[in-house]
Amino acid sequence: MTTRSATPETGPETRVVDVVIENGHALVTIDNPPVNALSVSVRRGLMDALEQVNAANCISAAIVCAGRTFVAGGDISEFSGPPPLPHLPDVLDAIEASQTPFIAVMHGTVLGGGLELALACAWRIADAKTGFGLPEVNLGLIPGAGATQRLPRVIGLERAARMAANGKPVSARTFEEFGGLDHVFSGDPMSALAAFRDPLPARPVNTSERPVTDADLTALKAEITKSAKGSDAPMIALETTALAATLPFAEGSRIERRTHLDLRDSAQSRALRRLFFASRSVTRPARLKALEPAPINHVAIVGGGLMGAGIAAASLAAGHRVTLLERDSQSAEAGAARVEAIIAGDLASGRISDDKAQARRAAFSAGADYAAASDADIAIEAVFEDPEVKRAVFSQLAEVMSETALIATNTSYLDPNMISEGMPGPGRFLGLHFFSPANIMKLVEVVGTSVTTDQTMATAFAFARGLAKIPVETGVCDGFIGNRILSAYRRQADYMVADGASPYDVDAAMRGLGMPMGPYELQDLTGLQISWANRKRQLAAGTWPGRYVDIADTLCEMGRQGRGSPAKKGWYNHTEVAGARDPEVEALVADWRDEHGSARQAFTADEIVIRIMAAIVNEANLILEEGIATSDTAIDIVWTEGYGFPKHLGGPMFWAEETGMERMRAAFAAIEAQSPGSWKAAGVFRD
Repeated sequence: MTTRSATPETGPETRVVDVVIENGHALVTIDNPPVNALSVSVRRGLMDALEQVNAANCISAAIVCAGRTFVAGGDISEFSGPPPLPHLPDVLDAIEASQTPFIAVMHGTVLGGGLELALACAWRIADAKTGFGLPEVNLGLIPGAGATQRLPRVIGLERAARMAANGKPVSARTFEEFGGLDHVFSGDPMSALAAFRDPLPARPVNTSERPVTDADLTALKAEITKSAKGSDAPMIALETTALAATLPFAEGSRIERRTHLDLRDSAQSRALRRLFFASRSVTRPARLKALEPAPINHVAIVGGGLMGAGIAAASLAAGHRVTLLERDSQSAEAGAARVEAIIAGDLASGRISDDKAQARRAAFSAGADYAAASDADIAIEAVFEDPEVKRAVFSQLAEVMSETALIATNTSYLDPNMISEGMPGPGRFLGLHFFSPANIMKLVEVVGTSVTTDQTMATAFAFARGLAKIPVETGVCDGFIGNRILSAYRRQADYMVADGASPYDVDAAMRGLGMPMGPYELQDLTGLQISWANRKRQLAAGTWPGRYVDIADTLCEMGRQGRGSPAKKGWYNHTEVAGARDPEVEALVADWRDEHGSARQAFTADEIVIRIMAAIVNEANLILEEGIATSDTAIDIVWTEGYGFPKHLGGPMFWAEETGMERMRAAFAAIEAQSPGSWKAAGVFRD
């Protein structure tokens, strides 16, 4: 006998949960694209399915999902208000207690609420390519439907605490080794389900009723404290999971649920959820959604340095054929070696298989003949930051490539209009500013010229998304969104050093905020000569804004251009121990202050942070006023993804709102008084 029904509140055309009963076995299908999130309609549908399968006295009920994945989490859009009924913990408790036992048949990703759903089932079987995880900490949350209490009862306390606290997924094979799966299959899931049910194993003890063996979590706590970098949720997740060893399931679950709901209202979770939605909206500008991107198969990269090699490696990882071009064969070989080093590193770390490594090598070539780019669909130059050098590259590419092919510059500061001026097919030129290392960093600033077509932009955005990047549109200005704000950040840091702060105290204060490193540590890492060249360019053009502090210029002239320079020195001394404070720099700074009659002010760590943030937020608001950025969330995405601003603080704009604009105005007034005539005030600080 076969019966079929849909969730009654949605009807047969829009059902999100479908039930088919055949020969005493039920198949419960969740179809809630794109990721089968456990929205209120899905939860209601599951409760209805429970009624149906139990009323029919089914032998078993299998939960499967349509589309590319099993349930990949809860419906985050519901997190801003009171959770609507039925609540997920109640649904899962009902599934676990059901007279008819449930089987979770999984594929794709099983994340958050999806894993909680699977843990409530009697059995769990999964495709070998499935991934399992509890990523709630990435949104400033912990699980809220029993995962911290059920998972330790299935895979052990230490493993469960690690999964809950670090948010990282594990493979099906690993999860099976942990004891989380009853069967791993390859091929047709329905065939695997039929084989698993024939005969159906004896029903196991409910996960909520299993014992938990205590474990020493001291080492894990130290690891999570270090990796959390100020985010609260990871340690809360670990400590909540640890309750499973000492409390009954019901009591531990109540604490978990209450904690989860409290965290929904926290500033950190609101910040992370805002970034979550922003990272999706900025990658698909509304005006481009109706356009069909052109296909990209062959990618040409000009310049085989660290940046070019990183872009090439990212393109290979996305499945593109890649040609790397250099000025001569020797340089091409060096560039190819850098690409090979990235592939070999991914292989050695286990991130890719040997087959994938070989496929990437087969899709890659390097040389010095631009004719090799003749059939490329996009070319990206990543050569020295000199406008004439870049124009020469554009000219050579335009000679050999189709006029429909895209040509992009990876410039960090220069105007793509100037670089592409007079080139044939002007609508296909643009800027694609990757961040280093380009094979790892997710951010790409997409910079249209005054004549770049929307079709070109749509293709560029699709290409960047295909590289697993987060593309953000920016207008044209010196430094675009990210580096223009970075310049303001560095200027204010220099002003405080000039007026009494130690560069090492500035770095420590910004690390205290949660930045991975301070401005002077960052300069030593990237090379002082980069910002030096930009300052000289701005001084020559008369565009440097106000007060000029040339301490860094002196360091560059002394050969102290960072840890990668021959001297292995910059603001710090890296000759023996990386990042050692240097008395020579402290003496140089003191001499500069004496020479310039600088006032010796004392700055607390809080004063350093608030003044630097005032400079950052002011520049960000100017960028918004000028239309360089499309939204404040776009700015926050650029700074969290490209510059390491702590995600749990939401980005500079969110941080300013949480800090309070009155406090920000007072801080901006202080930096104006410190360096008169050096700042143009944004409207938010003028009003």
